[in-house]
Order: sequence, then structure tokens, then C-alpha cells
Amino acid sequence: MLFSTFPCAYRFTVTDHDCQYRMEQDGGTVLEISYCGGTLSVDLFYDAVDEPLRLTADAKVGDDIILAFYPYRVELYRNGELCDEEWPFGSSRFAGAQTTVCNVSADVCAMPMPPVSQGSFVGAEGWRPGGGVFVGDCMPFVYGDRYHVLYLKDRHHHRSKWGRGAHQWEHISTADLVHWEIHPMAVAIDDPMEGSICTGSHIYEGGRHYLYYTVRKSDWSPATIERSVSEDGLHYEKDRTFRFTLSEHYDQSSARDPKVIRGADGLAHMFVTTSETASGNGALAHLVSEDGDHWREIGSIYVSPDRDQPECSDYFEYRGKYYLIFSHHGRAQYRYSDRPFDGWIIPEQPEIPCSSVPKAGIFGDRIIFAGFRGIDGYAGVMTFMEADTDDDGVMRFFPVAEMSEKE
Repeated sequence: MLFSTFPCAYRFTVTDHDCQYRMEQDGGTVLEISYCGGTLSVDLFYDAVDEPLRLTADAKVGDDIILAFYPYRVELYRNGELCDEEWPFGSSRFAGAQTTVCNVSADVCAMPMPPVSQGSFVGAEGWRPGGGVFVGDCMPFVYGDRYHVLYLKDRHHHRSKWGRGAHQWEHISTADLVHWEIHPMAVAIDDPMEGSICTGSHIYEGGRHYLYYTVRKSDWSPATIERSVSEDGLHYEKDRTFRFTLSEHYDQSSARDPKVIRGADGLAHMFVTTSETASGNGALAHLVSEDGDHWREIGSIYVSPDRDQPECSDYFEYRGKYYLIFSHHGRAQYRYSDRPFDGWIIPEQPEIPCSSVPKAGIFGDRIIFAGFRGIDGYAGVMTFMEADTDDDGVMRFFPVAEMSEKE
């Protein structure tokens, strides 16, 4: 019976019928493939959520279609091109259901090879991968002589997986801010209970590359802080032994965006977006660790004046000053201090003019911010801004000389 085991893939050819294929269970539709106005739509029902997951592709009669099912992902191909994907959880309602309409001949086929992401391009200002994929939160860092950007791969403007986002980490880098290489996906969703791999940070310690992030759960249970590890900085594996949540002093379910740095005191420091339970105000929880494996809370490095949570924090030292970056009410801003973790000064003009949730990489002696500019909602294209500081530590901002807007 079709659509009853996973992983599996099915191939069919688009016909001129409005309803291509339908399955029902207990009198209700649980899977439907329809074709109308040049658009092929696939609605899939799972028992975790009442609304279906929908995948779509521009199509015409005679096009070759493949639907590929994994326990944690569904892919829709048209004529060999990946056009859409979704990330389910729960049990499929269509497994074992009755076929009630069949205007296509669906045959079991080999699992398609996913598109290879590696490649290169010129000019990252205004760039996005294409193919229905948009750039979300960016996480730049510098390693060796290259400026790297990790970013959230977004489909459907945060509406994937019933609004959980289903974001994954993609990775690009450059040696000259002009020519860019596309690297393998850094962190992928490979478990149905992963609702989204949220924003985080990179750190190089003891000959290894570490990516720290929180995982939004499909059932909205408290987000866990997790990490992936790489020997070469290009191919990462999830550290299945590392996982923890914040204490009840903080809002566990909204915890996200861990920024990890190594301080001059020899400790690893982590800042996590959340809210303080007692006051309800947004905060950046401050944790420390001697070994990077075991973390303890020591309070908050920053507490908001209201309930808005300071998102996507960043932190760096530059010319003897310390900088704390975060976004409030959708506006990125910074604080600076002569001391590493307190004494924060609010500049007269605290906002960072780099669109959404910018974070910085220190490239040589240059502060290069990377962020995204949204298109019709969350996620869009990559954007950059350079910064310098005066003797007091106040930043000024200007376009990156090597970059120009992509046409």
C-alpha cells in the first residue's frame, strides 16, 4: 500500500485533473494531491496537529513528480528539482488509509539524492540561496584568514512545521568578502521532535569547532541547549551527550540564542536569551564553565526594562572595550564597557543599522556585521555593515567597501 512505510519515495506524472490523489481515514481526508492554476499542492495530515502540512510546486501537465518521505522530513521534487520540503512530527494519519481518488499512477522509486549545497558565488550583500530558500538569523565568525557566516535556512518565512520554523544551519565563507564558498549544511534536523535549530554561536576550543544552539521542541516543551562538534570546521556531528535546560529562575521554554566566548578569566561564558521568572522581564542569562561541558548560572549579564526578550546576543572585545549586542523590539543595539561583564554604557545612538538581528565577526582589525533583510515576513536576503569605534568606544557604521547590492 502506498504511503505506508518510511523512508520511501513515490513518482507520478501530473495529470489534468483537479484532484490527483486522495486518501481518507474515518471519513476525513488524510492525504490529498491537487493541481490547480499551475500549482501542485500536497496536503499531509499527522496526528500531532489538526492542520495539514502543505508542500507546493509550480507545475504543468506531464511534469515528473517525486514525493520523498523520511521520519523527519518530506521533500517535493519536480523534474528532478527540489521545490519544497516540510518537517513533520507525530504519526502519519495516511499510513494504512483508504485511497478514494486516484488519477495518477504512483510508483515506488529510489530515494532522490538531495541537492548538493557546495559551490561558490560572488557578492553576499543581498544574497539568498534561491529555490524557495531564504536567509534567516546570521552568525558570523572568523577562523584563520576566512570570514564565515552560519545562517538559518528558512522556507515559508518561519511557517514551516506548523509555525515552529524548522530552521537548519547553513554555512558560507570568504577570504576577501567578495568570493564566497558554500559549505555543507552545518546542523540539520534529523529528529521529528526537533521543531527548529535556533540561533547560536561558534567557538574554537582545543583543536575543535563547537556550535552551540537551542533546539525548539515540536511539542513546545522546554528548549534544550545543545551543540555540534567538528574537527575540520566544515563537517559537524551532533554531540548526543550534551544537552541541558536553564533552571526555573528563567523561562525555560523561550530560552534560545546561546552566545559562547572564552573570557580572560579562563572561563567559558554563555549568554542565553530568556526572561527572569521573578520579574518577568527579558534577560540574558549568564552561565560559566571550566570545561565547556558543565555549566552553571551566575545571574544575568543584562535585564530588559520590560518584558521584551533581548534576542540573538553577541559579544566581543575590540581595542580594549567590551561590546554586548542584542535586539530589542526588533531593533538591534549595542552597549559597551571598560569591564568585561558589567558597567555597560548606553551610547547616544545605540542602534546598529544592519537590518535584522546583526552579529559581528572581527575580520583582521575590522568589525563586520552580518544580518538579514526580510522579504514578506521573517527571513529574506543577507546584508552587511562595517563598524569602527572612536577613542571612547562609540561605534560608527558604514557600508562594507568590498560589497555591493546584488541585482
